[in-house]
Amino acid sequence: MWYYNGFWGMNFIWWIIWILFITWIFATPWGYHRTRDTSYDILRKRFASGEITKEEYEEKKAILEQDFNKHNYTT
Repeated sequence: MWYYNGFWGMNFIWWIIWILFITWIFATPWGYHRTRDTSYDILRKRFASGEITKEEYEEKKAILEQDFNKHNYTT
């Protein structure tokens, strides 16, 4: 059977479904803005969780700071 309406061939309910679907796509946070942890952040987490001792933490922190200062290209 042929039903004609003024909604370009789609029933009104299909327009509502499409609008809800498109709204859901753009309103859903996908997590693309998540930043990666730096090596210093990982080191702090390992120290906080007790994986490494204070001496290991200080030693590795000094290495990271030395590496950062070595590759710091600011003038």
